[in-house]
Amino acid sequence: MGDLELLLPGEAEVLVRGLRSFPLREMGSEGWNQQHENLEKLNMQAILDATISQGEPIQELLVTHGKVPTLVEELIAVEMWKQKVFPVLCRVEDFKPQNTFPIYMVVHHEASIINLLETVFFHKEVCESAEDTVLDLVDYCHRKLTLLVARSGCGGPPEGEGSQDSNPMQELQKQAELMEFEIALKALSVLRYITDCVDRQWSVSQPPQLAHLKRMQCLYPVCWFLSPGKLQQFEGSRWHTVAPSEQQKLSKLDGQVWIALYNLLLSPEAQARYCLTSFAKGQLLKLRAFLTDTLLDQLPNLAHLQSFLAHLALTETQPPKKDLVLEQIPEIWERLERENRGKWQAIAKHQLQHVFSPSEQDLRLQAQRWAETYRLDVLEAVAPERPRCAYCSAEASKRCSRCQNEWYCCRECQVKHWEKHGKTCVLAAQGDRAK
Repeated sequence: MGDLELLLPGEAEVLVRGLRSFPLREMGSEGWNQQHENLEKLNMQAILDATISQGEPIQELLVTHGKVPTLVEELIAVEMWKQKVFPVLCRVEDFKPQNTFPIYMVVHHEASIINLLETVFFHKEVCESAEDTVLDLVDYCHRKLTLLVARSGCGGPPEGEGSQDSNPMQELQKQAELMEFEIALKALSVLRYITDCVDRQWSVSQPPQLAHLKRMQCLYPVCWFLSPGKLQQFEGSRWHTVAPSEQQKLSKLDGQVWIALYNLLLSPEAQARYCLTSFAKGQLLKLRAFLTDTLLDQLPNLAHLQSFLAHLALTETQPPKKDLVLEQIPEIWERLERENRGKWQAIAKHQLQHVFSPSEQDLRLQAQRWAETYRLDVLEAVAPERPRCAYCSAEASKRCSRCQNEWYCCRECQVKHWEKHGKTCVLAAQGDRAK
């Protein structure tokens, strides 16, 4: 790892052991910000470890110290904050912060956690260490995939172009909406890794977790949205035009959907617990149209899925079961909502006064910590692809000389993007000078 090592083993263990859940009221506070920075460091270190394939110390530490349930609770807590408190902040007419970056960090927190979970959930022991919170995580992924299906008619995420009349809070709302699409795709990967553990979770003597199945079966319609053969594909956090010769090539996202469907449909336990109604049978048989020879060449195991669907076409459907069913219910979302019901306005008011209105000196200190956390050499090492122009998304070779954070393909794009990038650039540059 050499110079790219972000955390020493002892440092990583201290950060993992210190992870805890924060009340919604404390999000954005000094202690919360410190944990967010720690999570970002753990996130980047986990990606570096996975990239060089020399052990997975972050994953091992999370399992050893039992912190996966903590991450799941924090993930759902910030999701609730974004749905319940963030809109209240955006509606306050006289709230005009000199910089929206402190709020952006809370909005971005969900993306940081789901990205870390995507990296470590590749290992089945992490899924097992989540214990009962894996049901809450499945429920979370179900909400995100429902969002993907709802947007399938639009063909992708919302456009990122902002209006010149937009105020900073409106721009932040647009950024949050764009981020939500990427979060949903990360949730898809996490859910796919959970499906790898279906038989392991249900091989013990206790009854199968029926709620897992019901929510993971939301994957069935997602394959329509992410099916191969589209003119554009979403990879590396961007939409890319696919050349005609590459349109039959299976993307990573499509592969995640097919593997998850394979795990769910061919699992003996899942088959035994799934009520095959006439509607469900009709929906599943639509998969046959996508199981082309080209796809089977890339994922040969899908031949078993093809055989299963051929047998399914000859199978009689079942009437809905009326038996008494006992199942676990996800409890984190319900508990957080119950604890904070009727307090959303008060939480927003408290955070507006004490958290999201920092002084100029506080902003500079935060900028210095952010600059120390987001080291450029590490960010470049974990980047999934070559840098892209911040304005037009073309491959970029020139970096902003002032803040060193944004990339551009040419001078013209940098000038056009300055109105949007200017404030962040000045803040980042001040942080560098303060170091």
